[in-house]
Amino acid sequence: MAILKAKKVVSMMEEKIYKGTTTVGLICKDGIVLATEKRATMGNFIASRVAKKIYQVADRVAMTTAGSVGDAQYLARLIKAEANLYEIRKEEKPTVKAIATLTSNILNSYRWYPYYVQLLIGGIDKYGASIYSIDPIGGAIEERGIVATGSGSLTAYGVLEDRFTPEISVDDAVELAIRAIWSAMKRDSASGDGIDVAKITEKEFYQFKAEEIEKIIEKFRK
Repeated sequence: MAILKAKKVVSMMEEKIYKGTTTVGLICKDGIVLATEKRATMGNFIASRVAKKIYQVADRVAMTTAGSVGDAQYLARLIKAEANLYEIRKEEKPTVKAIATLTSNILNSYRWYPYYVQLLIGGIDKYGASIYSIDPIGGAIEERGIVATGSGSLTAYGVLEDRFTPEISVDDAVELAIRAIWSAMKRDSASGDGIDVAKITEKEFYQFKAEEIEKIIEKFRK
């Protein structure tokens, strides 16, 4: 009886948590691309149409989030602070793997009271481009090529698998990532309300403006 009551309480709490979904990451020959949609839900209710799901956590490293918006925001602040401390202490920039390991350790230390998130951490460092997928209790996997998370990931994977090649350029990957998220938004009710995209190369971290993304989407509508 107590177990059933506890499950009911957890279920009620989950209904009241702001949740974001569907993110994708691509490793290209000259960098990486991360993309998300903007909808946050609370159960069946659309709680926000402008949820932020891409966070820059270091010079050439970013994180995408699916799951609890509150947990994601806290983790983004924490990881950014820890990455800055790492650079100060070691007098060198943290690698993508170092930031992914740090994040994994934080999540694993809270495994009994987990953060409701699924993360992608990707970027460029002295070893090249890489993306790590991290689950709520800290399991970290280095991805090869493409990865998608969240409720719209099945649709996104269908688009990515069909069009991705290891030799794809960052600019072409931006279009592919947008197409994958756009397709997911059409089939997944928890995904929608616009797209955010960031590309990371050796030269820059660049987050695309809404009008730039809309121009690319117009190509799909023709």
